[in-house]
Amino acid sequence: MPSQSYIQDYQAIVQVLGHYIDGNQQGSGARMRAAFHAQATIFGLNGGEVFGPEIGKLFDLVDQFEPSPEATAVIARVDIVGTAASVRLDSEKVAGQRFTDFFNLLKIDGNWSIVNKIYHTHPQA
Repeated sequence: MPSQSYIQDYQAIVQVLGHYIDGNQQGSGARMRAAFHAQATIFGLNGGEVFGPEIGKLFDLVDQFEPSPEATAVIARVDIVGTAASVRLDSEKVAGQRFTDFFNLLKIDGNWSIVNKIYHTHPQA
């Protein structure tokens, strides 16, 4: 069976990121969870304190947010090599914040999922 093309993998990754983006817009950790592997990790700084590594902390935090239907996101970069990929996603108006996320994804049993997220919270202007 032929392997998927770069375009098919790219489209599948965009679909995975859609769960993350929807979760931010809806303020729903459950919606976001579909994008992540069960053993995924997260790291970032919240006011100088390290946030992570358990991905469940992200879902709990998102559940505390009010929905942000005005939130927007742009995929700034996607690099795919075989079963590994990295993505940069820039988001605005997520619970009043602006973020840059860096995701690492793996294609496991033919399906892409986020295995790691690190992020930067931009200062408010």
